[in-house]
Amino acid sequence: METRSAKRKKPCQNPPPADLDDEDRVSDLPNDILHHVISFLPIKSAAQTSVLSRRWRELWYSFPDLDFTTAYSPPHIDSACRDAERRVRLHVARCAGYADQILSLLEKHSDVRVLRFRASLTFSRLSALIRHAVRHNVQELDIEVSTCDYFNFPRSVIGSSTLRSLRLKSCHPGFRLPPLQIMKDGFRSLSVLSLSRLILCDQPHLTNLFTNSSFPLLKKLHLEACFDLRHLRIESPALEDLSLENCYQLQDLEIRVQKLKKLRVRSCFDAYSVSSRVEIEAPDLRIMFWSYNAVTEECILHDLTHLQEAFVGFYLLPEDLSASKIISVWNFLSGMSNCHSLTLESQCIEEWNKDLWQSPSSGEERHWESQAQSLSSFLHHLKVVKIHGFSECANDVSIVKFLLKHGKVLQQVFLSASLSKGRDSLLREKIKSQILGFSRASSNANIVFQ
Repeated sequence: METRSAKRKKPCQNPPPADLDDEDRVSDLPNDILHHVISFLPIKSAAQTSVLSRRWRELWYSFPDLDFTTAYSPPHIDSACRDAERRVRLHVARCAGYADQILSLLEKHSDVRVLRFRASLTFSRLSALIRHAVRHNVQELDIEVSTCDYFNFPRSVIGSSTLRSLRLKSCHPGFRLPPLQIMKDGFRSLSVLSLSRLILCDQPHLTNLFTNSSFPLLKKLHLEACFDLRHLRIESPALEDLSLENCYQLQDLEIRVQKLKKLRVRSCFDAYSVSSRVEIEAPDLRIMFWSYNAVTEECILHDLTHLQEAFVGFYLLPEDLSASKIISVWNFLSGMSNCHSLTLESQCIEEWNKDLWQSPSSGEERHWESQAQSLSSFLHHLKVVKIHGFSECANDVSIVKFLLKHGKVLQQVFLSASLSKGRDSLLREKIKSQILGFSRASSNANIVFQ
């Protein structure tokens, strides 16, 4: 008969197999799952998994998403610096080995789904990288580069049948497009296009590039800092999201897109042009962001019947209050007659004059009242108003009074005070009290001071 102590010391009769705890079940997972897991790692860490075993080495060489942005980012180069070119050349030399490493990896990898990198490169190395990516059937190409001189848009991507997304940004000094006919005949599969720091000295008219026949599958288009761009026409049939930024020399913008749902235009148009113009026909547009743009001489908005949300702000020179530009602003607001939520950026032209808006016969109020009929459809749909930079001047207070008086379905008015123009607290409270006392067409209208 065994004692209790002997029983405690007795070894287990059925120990687990020696190799059960050592079994590598992770490596047996499908390639797609392991590739997804690796995609969460920085590129250097992902590459280091290749030393684990032959299985993981094969996984690395078949890994389709190569994102080198976590390994290197090009330094900011100020084009105004006297030694900017020398600094760029220095970084190009330092990045030569970095580019060669990417080329080597592309040679060893099978099909590449995504390639992203930031670097200072020569044009020859940049072209070689893009050619290799296209040869490996790349679907998404995201490139941000600094070069010693202007470079030409890489033509090897134009005829790619697999490319779905292209983002090309030049940090310094910029790049040029090939002849427009070559661009129009390519990109048959592209759905996303983003171009930044584009130089258009020899072809300032992009009126025949984004037409009904070109870019047939393009859904998202972003153009930023397009130098010497004067005329732009957008008609791409599948486009749903359009963004234009920092195109300061733009004079004529024409958008005719049936499927467009989101439009963002910021810091565009030539404030000194005497023939500037904007025309938008987008019956399915839902969101419009129009910020810090110069007021054009002419503005025409067609069929914005589905517009839900709009953010509107203009850049207006104090001496530039011409009759045509005032009419242009009214046409812009009238064209958004079905908008439900409106956010306004406030830029006051006149100095504060407390008697101006308190008087029922003030010029500001008479001017707004004269527009009530033309804005009736707009006022009958408007539910939410937000005014950023509300400075309590005559213009700002008058428009609040006008909207409250005629907004029949108005629900919320948010007034976000300007931080740059402080006022006496007692005067501010008096202004708030008078605004709260304005008559309201909608019994549900609520005023919120922020």
